[in-house]
Amino acid sequence: MDRVEILDNLKLLGGVARGRGRVVDVAVFGGAAVVLAWDFRPATRDVDAVAMEAADGPFLREAAAEVARMKGLPSDWLNDAVKGFIRDKQDLRELPEFSADENCGLRVFVPTAEYMLAMKCLAMRSAEVAQDIEDIKSLLAELGIREVDEALDIVGRYYPDEALTPKTRFGLEEILEQNNGKAGS
Repeated sequence: MDRVEILDNLKLLGGVARGRGRVVDVAVFGGAAVVLAWDFRPATRDVDAVAMEAADGPFLREAAAEVARMKGLPSDWLNDAVKGFIRDKQDLRELPEFSADENCGLRVFVPTAEYMLAMKCLAMRSAEVAQDIEDIKSLLAELGIREVDEALDIVGRYYPDEALTPKTRFGLEEILEQNNGKAGS
């Protein structure tokens, strides 16, 4: 899904909510957040999203299933698989495409660049998804981070020290060496 498709699907989801007299606050993470909030990549496979109020979770799943049927989308086009990476200490901002639309039954929030970087670093799946590494590189550049300790400080704002694995540190070191033009030195 590209940015336009994601926005269209989310607005349709908001229409379902509005039709049932609801307004649901949703936090979008992962590749969809990258596509919506920054211009790092053109598309993503799915939308990782979580209802910001736990009581809205069942409704959000039901409404997403309805949108999937209406648009012929995979049943997991919107999923909450990201829940394991969400912390109490969140740093989100509302997408303007939804805050200005008073008639939409959905308010959509995305992480700040710092929070998204922390999440991507913690999930660092270099062997499985090369796009995660590209997202981390882009977020580091967006934030002007050139040193591992700077990146780890940001990760530490959101996640406890014990959540940081050697894989995270080594992965960041390698990425920053490449970003800084020191690869192979």
